[in-house]
Amino acid sequence: MTQSRVAKIVSLALLIASLLVAFAGFAYPVYVIRPFRHQGARELAAALAVIQVRPRVELVCALCALAGLLAFLVLETRRRRRIWAITGAFLACTFAVLTRVNIYELMFHPAGQPVFVAPQQVKLDADEMVIAVKVNGSARAYPIRSISYHHIVNDVVGREPIVATY
Repeated sequence: MTQSRVAKIVSLALLIASLLVAFAGFAYPVYVIRPFRHQGARELAAALAVIQVRPRVELVCALCALAGLLAFLVLETRRRRRIWAITGAFLACTFAVLTRVNIYELMFHPAGQPVFVAPQQVKLDADEMVIAVKVNGSARAYPIRSISYHHIVNDVVGREPIVATY
């Protein structure tokens, strides 16, 4: 095997490994920490650990992908393989950038100002669950069905600001 062939394989392996690690660093926490899915203690701890080290790892992945791409482009003459290598490096860099976006802030934004009606006017199913809050003699009930999309309600109950979350 020639030295240029070995260098091409090494640069391609670096590029592919960077892409796989960058994808895993992006996808695993998103998979584990998602709404309406039970998370086990170990997998949640692993996802949170990935989130902590992810910025540095993703930066290294992007740099390694670019280095692998540059080396591969110098050695490879076939256009289709060059396009695949460019696509892989682009994806690795894209995953690195996406890990800088907190998707949970995009998914869970507070609801607007809540509107309340008298208990006699409420139309709830008999088995519907609510989050009940009582502060300084004032009470509120937040139907889970209504806040399940936003997951956060900012309100003032009994002249105290509260946050009801689900």
